[in-house]
Amino acid sequence: MTAQIIFYILIAIIIVKFLFDTYLDALNAKHFDDKIPTELDGIYNEEEYVKSQNYKKTNYQFSVITSTFSIITTLLFFIFDGFAFVNTIAKNITNNTLLITLIFFGIILFASDIINTPFSYYKTFVIEEKFGFNKTTKKLFILDKLKGWLMLAIIGGGILALITWFYQLTTTSFWLYAWALVTAFSIFMNMFYSKLIVPLFNKQSPLEDGELKIAIENFAQKIGFKLDNIFVIDGSKRSTKANAYFSGFGSQKRITLYDTLIKDLNTNEIVAVLAHEVGHYKMKHIIYNLLLSIILTGLTLYILSLFVGSELLSQALGVQTPSFHIGLIAFGILYSPISEITNLFMNVLSRKFEYQADDYAKYNFGAEPLISSLKKLSKNSLSNLTPNALYVKIHYSHPTLLQRIINLKK
Repeated sequence: MTAQIIFYILIAIIIVKFLFDTYLDALNAKHFDDKIPTELDGIYNEEEYVKSQNYKKTNYQFSVITSTFSIITTLLFFIFDGFAFVNTIAKNITNNTLLITLIFFGIILFASDIINTPFSYYKTFVIEEKFGFNKTTKKLFILDKLKGWLMLAIIGGGILALITWFYQLTTTSFWLYAWALVTAFSIFMNMFYSKLIVPLFNKQSPLEDGELKIAIENFAQKIGFKLDNIFVIDGSKRSTKANAYFSGFGSQKRITLYDTLIKDLNTNEIVAVLAHEVGHYKMKHIIYNLLLSIILTGLTLYILSLFVGSELLSQALGVQTPSFHIGLIAFGILYSPISEITNLFMNVLSRKFEYQADDYAKYNFGAEPLISSLKKLSKNSLSNLTPNALYVKIHYSHPTLLQRIINLKK
């Protein structure tokens, strides 16, 4: 096999993925005007349903534009040896291999984000604004962007630097050290993400005393669940959409409720949502997801160690001397079909976990409050109530609203 053949394979993978995703999106779009199932009657009135359809269609049309722009710029970058050009810039700045890697990825990621910023801006301040979701100010948009770059430089750059250093020291066995590093980082972030990262972007406050806190404490006592850390996050500073999530484990476990959730739902509905999140913890879904992620990361890093030093991979992207960072780019594309399969498996598992968490809430608090909360959340976010079945299987980490309600009513 020659470098040119590998180049054509890389291009083929990129194009096939684009065509398949485009086909799925179009297939899903055909169902935007479907009649709402009887089980979901009453979520939208006629005017609200028209609005939800318009929201779906607007987002679909926008995604067609952004994905087409992305595939064109990506192919042009490949065809005109963009990676070799950036590699030359990095090598002109320094002779240090580790710094070359950091500069190479820094240029590519920063340039990519700059190019995509106008699309992100339009999505936030035109589409989300038009349909009443956006609460982000232009100042906050810019600050979020700057903070994101800083986090990427510090955390992403630090991890990349260490992995590159491991490769320089050990070559083929670097994957073991990289795996240990990523595993330690994943466990640390699972435990302390809410304490260390979230405060950089949002304000979190302990849930105030009152009816809701009493109801939550009564539920926790009923199921024998120690829950001292209940926080409210100011999600409303960016969007009207609501959410809740469980993070951490052991003494670091906490439940975070968006202030929009508290605004949109009544007390019983909020406790039902919380019961669902507790279900995830009780059934050790957080641990299982973490373990699976660690195993898949180890497998990926091992396969990477077998190919990353290949001359052919670097030459396929126009760089004659084998380079870790060039091999990493080529491998990432070659591995993407396998990654798609593992993501499909993880989504199947995730949907199963969601059913289990729903069942836990049903048996320990009741089905009706959770059904009511799911309907309200879907309505307030103008969710798609009639997605295509294949699209759901491939892209959804949660069952559809209809599937969840049918399950809850069993």
